[in-house]
Amino acid sequence: MSVTPGIPIWAAGAVPLRGTRDAREVLLVHRPAYDDWTLPKGKAHPHELLPTTAVREVAEESSVTVRLATGLTPVRYPIGATIKIVSWWVGATVSAPRHAPNAEVDDVAWMSPEDALATLSYADERGVLTEAVSLPDTTPLIIIRHAKALRREAWRKDDRLRPLSEKGHEQLSYVAQILKPFGITHFISSTSTRCVQTLRDYANQIGSDIHTETCLSEEKSTPAEVGGYMARLAHAVGASGIPTVVCGHSPVLPAMMAPLGIPARPMATASCMIAHVDTNGAVVASEWHDTLRVKI
Repeated sequence: MSVTPGIPIWAAGAVPLRGTRDAREVLLVHRPAYDDWTLPKGKAHPHELLPTTAVREVAEESSVTVRLATGLTPVRYPIGATIKIVSWWVGATVSAPRHAPNAEVDDVAWMSPEDALATLSYADERGVLTEAVSLPDTTPLIIIRHAKALRREAWRKDDRLRPLSEKGHEQLSYVAQILKPFGITHFISSTSTRCVQTLRDYANQIGSDIHTETCLSEEKSTPAEVGGYMARLAHAVGASGIPTVVCGHSPVLPAMMAPLGIPARPMATASCMIAHVDTNGAVVASEWHDTLRVKI
């Protein structure tokens, strides 16, 4: 492993879970080079957002596909003259084909959380697993600010029709790196072109439509109307279990987050907040992702 002193090594992984809460199983992988049992994880690639890293590493090490759920406490430990930081998520299992043994991982095993805790080789990963199984089931609700649009002064037409700039289109690959790992299948947007365009590429990739809401637009929104809509949406997402993204504008974001009990903060274009809501629509945890500050 190449290490630059003082520069953190960024990595990510997930705790793959399957089955009902009364009969839950967790996946561990065995690495012959170390003769250890671990949760699947690995280093991020250049320009890769950590949620993408987590899903990719699970698939590469175990052949299992997961949808990320609630984020867990990161683990930090020294590597020579630097530090390795591992971000973790609960991984809801989507598919689990048989894994073909290879030089990196020669065996995988599904086992009860109790057996997994006894089998894991490292104390910090036992802490990660303990946290993962203590959490309720959640569904992600992503609130994203639209990607970079053309400057207002450069656009002479109706502002609602103002499209994304070249930089905004470049940001769409990072938008996909957020939406795909969390399994987003339901797309909601302000009626403004720049918001719809922020979601369109990935929605088209998976064959989904975008539902537009006038109350989320910069011109038509009121805090009360936006708050009521978002409260209803959080409840619907939690009850249905359908991962959802909603795209809005910087001036509207505080009103979108208020009913979720999440204080707003400045967000760069194409950045997002992910609320993990339980079956009653209550926020169990939240996380922020700024695509302009990719750490890799």
